[in-house]
Amino acid sequence: MIQPRWQKILGYVVLIAFLLAILFPFYWMFITSFKQDKEISAYPPQYWPTNPTLSNYREAFVQYGFDHYMLNSVIVAVLTTFFVLFFASMAGFSIARLPIPWKKPILIFLLIISVFPPIAVITPLYMLLRDVGWLNSYQALVIPYTAFNLPFSIWILRNYFLQVPGALFESAKIDGSSVFQAYYKIFLPLTRPGLFSAAVFTFVAAWTEFFMALVFNSSNSMRTIPVGIALFSGQFNVPYGTIFAGSVVSIVPIMILVVIFRKWIVSGLTQGAVKG
Repeated sequence: MIQPRWQKILGYVVLIAFLLAILFPFYWMFITSFKQDKEISAYPPQYWPTNPTLSNYREAFVQYGFDHYMLNSVIVAVLTTFFVLFFASMAGFSIARLPIPWKKPILIFLLIISVFPPIAVITPLYMLLRDVGWLNSYQALVIPYTAFNLPFSIWILRNYFLQVPGALFESAKIDGSSVFQAYYKIFLPLTRPGLFSAAVFTFVAAWTEFFMALVFNSSNSMRTIPVGIALFSGQFNVPYGTIFAGSVVSIVPIMILVVIFRKWIVSGLTQGAVKG
């Protein structure tokens, strides 16, 4: 059936309106980062800076030490992503291909953990980290982030491992390969899209997490980007331009990851969702 012309036009209008609604906050954040204070508070709002300035970016890096916050975020996010991929890939492979007992209860348990609110365990985690002397350290964030991101990554990779023909695993065992060799040399290369998907989601989750970073690392030298930006505000003033400048810089790595790995992300999510 041929779709009427007016329905096509209406569909395009709705799509354009939807895209504008999504993109406008990013546009506003970007242009505000180049505005002076008087332009930010001007009424009616100015949709383009009349005198663009880089002073907000300079203030974020020089006065507030935003470069140090970025370094902390990079270290925490990269370490978290590495450990999640390391453990999730082995766990996903084991659940998908090895004859281990209680597979279904394990998957249900992982699903429960994946929807468990982290705020419910903030207090006991804080007391545990305090007792072992890990407050204001990288491991204070890397270990909890790894624990909370593992279930989702295991689900993604387990479903993706199921897409690899089982005959490959059997052939590898016949040829004398160990289970680890089959996992490392055969299954990991074939599950690359799933690994990219889990890596990007884990990196973004660790990069943007706020509450645990605020509670566990109170020292200014160990703050990450979300906490650092939140504490830009003073007692009597809110430097909106500096906050927007820091926000623009903080989303650049995420945009780069999504643009570079977008094909693998989509492939990993769609192909890994065929079997449950």
